[in-house]
Amino acid sequence: MHTVAVLALDQVIPFDLSTPIEVFTRTRLPDGSAGYRLLVCAEYPEVDAGHFTLRAPQGLEALREADTIIVPGTATPSQALPETVRDALTSAAARGTRIASICSGTFVLAAAGLLDGLRATTHWVAAGLLAETYPDIDVDPDVLYVDNGQILTSAGAAAGLDLCLHLIRRDHGSAVAADAARLSVMPLEREGGQAQFIASRHPPSPRGATLEPTLRWMQENLARDLSLAEISARAGMSTRTLIRHFREQTGTTPLQWLHLARVRQAQHLLETTKDAVEHIGSEVGFGSPTSFRDRFKRTTGVSPLSYRRAFR
Repeated sequence: MHTVAVLALDQVIPFDLSTPIEVFTRTRLPDGSAGYRLLVCAEYPEVDAGHFTLRAPQGLEALREADTIIVPGTATPSQALPETVRDALTSAAARGTRIASICSGTFVLAAAGLLDGLRATTHWVAAGLLAETYPDIDVDPDVLYVDNGQILTSAGAAAGLDLCLHLIRRDHGSAVAADAARLSVMPLEREGGQAQFIASRHPPSPRGATLEPTLRWMQENLARDLSLAEISARAGMSTRTLIRHFREQTGTTPLQWLHLARVRQAQHLLETTKDAVEHIGSEVGFGSPTSFRDRFKRTTGVSPLSYRRAFR
């Protein structure tokens, strides 16, 4: 039987802790037997969970029994990682144990050095802090989870459920994972590459940056067919200089930023109006309904209609 150990740290987010416990303990194989043996462990017997205290049945030594370790999110992602926890995680990784994080639990894996040189995700609110604190990590804030094989990371709490179902599918196949998904009242088909739903109407636009006036002007003119030459003229720069400054200040190119701005505005209109999808696409600057749907799905992972059903 596959053994899963859930590692609880101080200020653990209760929902992130309960998700793997619920999902893995309810998983049943085709013959009715349990798919997993679950352990809950911590550095000390009692864990501060903010509004209450949890008592962990096992200590860090339980990690040596685990085939998979799950690290839930913590409300204080920047807190120093205890040396004993770091040693336990690095030793587990050296043994080949599969290690996954939920939400801000990614910071724990990062602090243990397990994500250096790898692609990873976390809750979009904390993605900037993760990238700034750990520059050796390729932070992708726009996906539900990232599977690097032995090391996996997921975004917010709901994405942690997606990750758990993904692990079940890896271990026992789609049929068992589908049964676990039904018990969780959760669709199995959400894949890791689906975008996080980011609560912002605008793409990155750093205040005080030299491009801020240009970015504001672009946002105000989304409906127009803005060319790179026109944007460069507005910024008073050559095209080459504009692209360099854009990458430095926003992490993307002018046209990619423009596409993202249009999608974010479309998300807002889908949530707050009853306008037809075709009308919204035209209003935010897409040349055709097809190009709008294609770009929207590439950015968010779902169609405009699916997005509207989810958020209206």
